[in-house]
Amino acid sequence: MSDNLFETFADRMHARGAATFVTTPDGRRYGYDEALATVARLAAVLSELGVQPGDRVAAQVDKSPEAILLYLATLRAGAVYLPLNTAYTDAEVRYFLDDAEPALLVCRPAAADAAARLAAASGSARVETLGTAADGSLMERAGAAAPAGDPKPRGADDLAAILYTSGTTGRPKGAMITHRNLASNARSLAEYWRFTEDDRLIHVLPIFHTHGLFVACNVVLMAGASMLFMPQFDVDAVMAELPRGSTLMGVPTIYRRLLQDERLTPERTAAMRLFTSGSAPLTPEMHREFRERTGHAILERYGMTETNMNTSNPYDGERIAGTVGFPLPDVEVRIVDREERTELPRGEIGMIEVRGPNVFVGYWRMPEKTREELHDDGFFTTGDLGFIDQRGYVHIVGRDKDLVISGGYNVYPKEIEQVIDEMDEVAESAVIGVPHPDLGEGVTAVVVPRPGAALGERDVLDALGDRLARYKQPRRVFFVDDLPRNAMGKVQKNELRDRYADTYQ
Repeated sequence: MSDNLFETFADRMHARGAATFVTTPDGRRYGYDEALATVARLAAVLSELGVQPGDRVAAQVDKSPEAILLYLATLRAGAVYLPLNTAYTDAEVRYFLDDAEPALLVCRPAAADAAARLAAASGSARVETLGTAADGSLMERAGAAAPAGDPKPRGADDLAAILYTSGTTGRPKGAMITHRNLASNARSLAEYWRFTEDDRLIHVLPIFHTHGLFVACNVVLMAGASMLFMPQFDVDAVMAELPRGSTLMGVPTIYRRLLQDERLTPERTAAMRLFTSGSAPLTPEMHREFRERTGHAILERYGMTETNMNTSNPYDGERIAGTVGFPLPDVEVRIVDREERTELPRGEIGMIEVRGPNVFVGYWRMPEKTREELHDDGFFTTGDLGFIDQRGYVHIVGRDKDLVISGGYNVYPKEIEQVIDEMDEVAESAVIGVPHPDLGEGVTAVVVPRPGAALGERDVLDALGDRLARYKQPRRVFFVDDLPRNAMGKVQKNELRDRYADTYQ
């Protein structure tokens, strides 16, 4: 029996028939039956273009329903989907082409000439185009194609996708994700978050990332639900759709912008049953304010490229601000010593490791890096630091690479950020370590004031004076209008470290 993830989705899609799968703000719509038919034709096109099972299909395209159908067609054809951030430069795309050697590169129509030059230089991929209105050469081919035959059989451990990490500490690593990885996580999340065919997801995330592609779309497909596919997050558009939706998956930046709008009320969100947040930490203050404004407690969860989702606050039960909840079914989470990998007691901070059917099988063509992080006992070293409290909730205190070691003491940035963020005049903050001649690293805070706030460095330092041990207190505080973020809303602390590298020199 085949373990091709597409076949799991197809069973549900057949059962839903003409029910809506995806719509767009401009009124375009795919029912499940139409989506299945289009996927079958796209899979035939992939075969005509020479894509074989196991080949990589790279896609650097704008968000559209057809982009999701290409993802499904790639699975149907037994190939490996490789989504690429639309912000990547030609040089970055060239790296991915050289490394992954895809059989096909699908790009935006306007980028066809540049993509053809890159593909020719790499000597690997053919190039086709896909636009946002069912246009481009790929859809033209699909319009003339006969449906493909049966889906290609795949084993549970065959690759379904490769997602590249951001590469902030070296060259990007391709996380190899299997059909088992994606299927197990989609089933767990659909059940844990109570998704049904009656749900309508307001989809505002990019689809080149785990959150928007595998969490959002796979859960909708597993449940037979529907989604409104917005090209990007827009406050006005989301406000208009909240009365017609049932769930929204966001990142803290999205919730911050919603909270700045006076239209966010219990009445407007009355039809909604679930707001989830991830990809970056949500402040306790934002969690509290959202609940006060809407009556909804945002559900935070924890995942990453290599594992999809690991933990979640409960659907039924207390959603504790500042935590990421409990391990999902069949997922193990443990806290270990950073050096020895011995398990630590509850309440102690250490490295977070995870094990389960959601954990990837390694980094593409990087066996040494795989052995460093994916151990023989099946546990994956996440690079995140955290602890598990006495009630079993998992807390994340930061990335291991963001740990500040000042004067020989370990300083966890999140602890300081939480105290700074409690100040009425502060919108958000980021704490970093930068080179210091005496201490090794100097604790440094970068603060975004609230609009109109009169806030100086001394104000912040005085507020921390009796709240934190002296070695944890920032030696300098800088103020900025915004923190640098990636497409998923994560603060790019490496950029801040570079910006303030000479502070103590």
